[in-house]
Amino acid sequence: MNTDAIVIAMDSALRTLFAPARSARPTPLARAQDAAFPLSDAEKRLSGALMRVNHVGEVCAQALYTSQALASQDPVLRRQLEAAGREETDHLAWTAERLAELGDRPSYLTPVWYAGAFAMGFAAGKLGGDRVSLGFVVETERQVGAHLASHMDALPANDQASRAIVQQMKSDEAAHARLAEKAGATELPLPVRGLMKLAAKVMTTVAHRI
Repeated sequence: MNTDAIVIAMDSALRTLFAPARSARPTPLARAQDAAFPLSDAEKRLSGALMRVNHVGEVCAQALYTSQALASQDPVLRRQLEAAGREETDHLAWTAERLAELGDRPSYLTPVWYAGAFAMGFAAGKLGGDRVSLGFVVETERQVGAHLASHMDALPANDQASRAIVQQMKSDEAAHARLAEKAGATELPLPVRGLMKLAAKVMTTVAHRI
């Protein structure tokens, strides 16, 4: 692990936690759609809570990809993880933008979520090696995809703006999982997958409100 890699990881953490994320791609279905599909106050609160959870998920994604790239000794894999992280930055920007449009806020525990995800990703890369690290990516993206699918069911039917964002995120996460599988991911043991689901459940439940 060289000094440059550590500096890059620190820069990524600071930008994720303290700087507005900037997307390279336009936001799916721009905010003009809100005028065509107005939301009630109750629907805004529901959409805001769900998008807050999605924003936390994207904060965690930044932490995971950054930590796994830092842990990897393979320059090709490191570039792949960094590229996936940049695509996740789009998601981070979109969810933050949508929260603001809904008059809501990110989770108060964002630094905690980042730190926990960073520790998990770094441990997966250092203790298990690149194949396990890639397996961690696959399982994470599978769980995120299922979580986003549930949000498509839960979001208000007329919240087209949030739905478009979630749908694009779901597509991107599936692509990241496929890339990790092609790169040689090993399937994680059932107990590990279960612990990951439990950790995700805690995060989504708490972030929904706090």
